[in-house]
Amino acid sequence: MKTTPFTITIEVVPPAGPDAKELLSALSKTADLPIDGFSVATNPVAKPRMNAMALCALIQQTTARPAILHCTIRDQNRLSLQAMLWGAKALGIETVLAATGDYVSLDARTNTTDVRDVDVFGLIAMARETGLRTGVVFDTRPESNGLNREIDRLKRKRDSGAQFAVTQPIYDAAGANEISTATRDIDIPIVMGILPLRTPRHAEFLHQKVAGIAVPEPVRRRMHQAEDPVAEGAANARDMLALAREGFAGACIMPPFDHYEVLTDIL
Repeated sequence: MKTTPFTITIEVVPPAGPDAKELLSALSKTADLPIDGFSVATNPVAKPRMNAMALCALIQQTTARPAILHCTIRDQNRLSLQAMLWGAKALGIETVLAATGDYVSLDARTNTTDVRDVDVFGLIAMARETGLRTGVVFDTRPESNGLNREIDRLKRKRDSGAQFAVTQPIYDAAGANEISTATRDIDIPIVMGILPLRTPRHAEFLHQKVAGIAVPEPVRRRMHQAEDPVAEGAANARDMLALAREGFAGACIMPPFDHYEVLTDIL
């Protein structure tokens, strides 16, 4: 569903440690770009990172732009989730993204467990009751032809109180049109995820190894043939941003490997 104004957010992965100075410096350099805010991941790929709520507060203080806090049911029980939501509200964080969270890898399960004593629908309801604007992830599960099933799941998220949804990365017009058409009757804004490609190997890894992401063969072929793969990846991201402006409520750009400098070429 397309709404106005069109919004652009940048996904941020917190550092693996207590020092955020380099990251905050990189984000400060985006001051002249048309960005509406940042979206801060919580322990992506189930690996420990700086607390996302703390980083949200630091980003808002440093950039004077809003930060969206990702909340997952994987890491915390109901008590801790509610405490976090209240804390986010107290720190001036107005928006959260409620998600299940990436699964803990098999080799890490000897010393790490999932919590999940509330499901994502319950987390959505908790966030809304706390007075936070609440978004969700929309993963079409391309590896299992899961679009219809995930549309039903998105409707359940909407009925639980979700106010917007962010898609997994999209890489071509066919994928954008498929999702735009499938979500036409879901009356919440749909934000397109855009993950710029860096190298042919990066494109192949995302396509073959990362659940929820499909990089079409023509896009992967162009990455292999490109003299400058980084420029080719940025060009694809620009194309996706143009498509997002036509059929989506916004875009969430996900710079890979902390390469925030690519935003200049895209925006």
